Amino acid sequence: MIKAEDFLKGRGAQFNPNNPYLKQEYVAEHVEGIDEAMLSNTKTEFFKESPKKIVNTIESPDLGLSYSMNPYQGCEHGCIYCYARNTHQYWGYGAGLDFERKIIVKENAAEVLARQLENSNWKVMPIMLSGNTDCYQPIEAKKQLTRELLKVLLQYRHPVSIITKNALILRDLDLLQELNQYDLVHVSISITTLEEDLRQKLEPRTATAAKRLDVVRQLSAVGMPVNVMVAPIIPGLNDSEIPQIIRHSAEAGASNAAYTIVRLNGSIGPIFEDWIQQAFPDKAAKVLNQIADCHGGKLHDSRFGTRMSGEGKFAEAIANLFRMSKLKYLAGRSMKPYNYDHFIQRKGKQLNLF
Repeated sequence: MIKAEDFLKGRGAQFNPNNPYLKQEYVAEHVEGIDEAMLSNTKTEFFKESPKKIVNTIESPDLGLSYSMNPYQGCEHGCIYCYARNTHQYWGYGAGLDFERKIIVKENAAEVLARQLENSNWKVMPIMLSGNTDCYQPIEAKKQLTRELLKVLLQYRHPVSIITKNALILRDLDLLQELNQYDLVHVSISITTLEEDLRQKLEPRTATAAKRLDVVRQLSAVGMPVNVMVAPIIPGLNDSEIPQIIRHSAEAGASNAAYTIVRLNGSIGPIFEDWIQQAFPDKAAKVLNQIADCHGGKLHDSRFGTRMSGEGKFAEAIANLFRMSKLKYLAGRSMKPYNYDHFIQRKGKQLNLF
C-alpha cells in the first residue's frame, strides 16, 4: 500500500498491477533509481493511433445490440473503479497509472466513421459514444475528435448515445440540438456522488457534481433527453446517496435514471483494494465485504444477467432504494425513442466531409 506522504495527488490508481499480456516488465524493488521513475507523478502522455475501424458491435445480453465508438483509449479522469482499465493492458500498458497518463488518441476517427457508415451492410442502431473511456475527457478540448464525430453523425443522420462525466459536452450544444431535432441523440450524465470530498478521491479529474447537474439542467432546458447514470453504486460508500442524486437530477430536468453495482474484474480488484485501504481505511473491510456479497462472494463478476445489478441482500436493498427513488422523483418521465428513418447513406462521398 502507498504511504500517505507518497500518495500521488490528482491520480486515482497509485501503481500498475502486473499486465497478464506481458512476459517482461519493470518492477519496483529499490528506494531510488527506477522507483523514482515509476512512482513519480509524471505528466500525461499522448500517443497517436490510426485505426482502420472505429465502431464495434456490442452483443452483450446485458446491454442489448448496439455499437460502441471510442476516440480515446485510456482516460485522464482517473476514476478508480473504471472497468475500462483492463482494456489498456491490450495495448501493452498498465491498468493503473498508465491508464490515466498514457492516452491513445485516434486522430482519424471521423474519417474512419464515415467510411464505416458507407458500408452497404451497415445496420442502423445507436452508437454509444463512448462505450469504454470518456469521449469528453480533458484532451478533447484540444483535439475535438468527439465534435468531429458528431458532425459526421449529423450529416449521415445517424443515432448516437453519449455518456460523460465532463461539462465539456456543453461546447457541442449546437450539434446536439441539431441531432435532437431528428430524434437522434440520447445523453447520459454519470453522477456517482454529491459529496465533493468523495468525488475528489473516487474520480479525481472529473467535473464536480454541481457542474454535472448544471449540464443536466442546460441540456434538459432545450428538450434534450437526458438520463442520469448513478453508477457505479459502491455499497457502503455511496449507496445511501441514491435518493438525493435522483432528486437533484429530477429537479434539473432529467428524463430517466439508471444504475449499476461496482464489480472489480481483473486488475481493477488490486487497484481498488489499494485505493480504499489508503483513502478510507476505516471503511475498507466493510465496503469490500459488501461488494463481494453482491457478486456471489467475490469482488469480480462476469456472469451475464447479474454482473451489473448484483445479487444478495445488499444488491436487493440497493435495487429497492433505487426503484422507490425513481417512483418518487421521476414518475411519468422517460427517454423519447430514436428515429432511424432519417439515416442517409452517402455512398462514395464521405471524403467530401473533410
